[in-house]
Amino acid sequence: MSRRVAVVIPSWNSRQLLERCLESVFPQVRSRKDVIVVDNGSADGSPDLLGRMGLRCIGLSKNIGFAAAVNRGAAATDAEFVFVLNADTELAAGCIEKLATALVGDVRLGGVQPRLLQLGSEPPRIYSAGQELGGDGRARERGAGELDCPRFRQAMEVFGVCGAACLLRRELFDRLGGFDERYFAFHEDVDLNARARLAGWRFAYEPDAVVLHAGSAVWTTVAPEPLRFNTRLMARNRLATSVKIMPLSHGPHVVAAEIGALLRSVRRRALMAAVRGRVEAIFWLPWLLRERRALRREGDPALLRPWLS
Repeated sequence: MSRRVAVVIPSWNSRQLLERCLESVFPQVRSRKDVIVVDNGSADGSPDLLGRMGLRCIGLSKNIGFAAAVNRGAAATDAEFVFVLNADTELAAGCIEKLATALVGDVRLGGVQPRLLQLGSEPPRIYSAGQELGGDGRARERGAGELDCPRFRQAMEVFGVCGAACLLRRELFDRLGGFDERYFAFHEDVDLNARARLAGWRFAYEPDAVVLHAGSAVWTTVAPEPLRFNTRLMARNRLATSVKIMPLSHGPHVVAAEIGALLRSVRRRALMAAVRGRVEAIFWLPWLLRERRALRREGDPALLRPWLS
């Protein structure tokens, strides 16, 4: 491998999945010292497992969220490239090398994403083939749920990369201050992608690199009231990102999308969680507007507009 890659894995009560993830990572790194697990206060014996495996573990007393955990892990290494990886993933052979080769080949790239497939799906289905951002502020994983087919075997530039598995250039991560830790979890990757685009960075999709991903495997079984919790965080974080980065001309589309999301939350019996999330975003407005002004002062909004599909 031509460049040093550090693998940062945030983990929360993921012991059953974590071991398989790590076994797929070890053959692809120079040293186990380059694998950093940030344990978010797990109560399932995960730290003991990591100790027996001789791994670097940043043990936290409580769950501080995905965004902050990744930032802690990235700060603990000086590797040029940081591979952010969920604990409920498994890497195909050569994945990291293929991603690193793509990143080395284009200095304008801030990050590269593999072909993410749904773990356990037969026939194989896409989890993410790159991230898309709609003109209404809603993000989508390209190809999510579709059968893996030839059209997903084409390398291409994408709006952004999925936080479940992506190789990021340290320079990008440092300049942007990493993921927004206020988000805790959900939409922090969309926010980072958008801020990076405004700053002039680009992203790519490398289909020859493959990662299998279970998707919220632990969260939905361990988190308290995961539907309402997820609904609140997604509502808050999506609206916060829209305030920070969306052009004013897209305001009506954003409002319409938010109204639609509220109506859907009624059917899902999560209306109060959806309302609470949006109220929290409103309380963030002074900070969000300051960041919006800073992003426009330091970046170029025209670089984002072509990606608002």
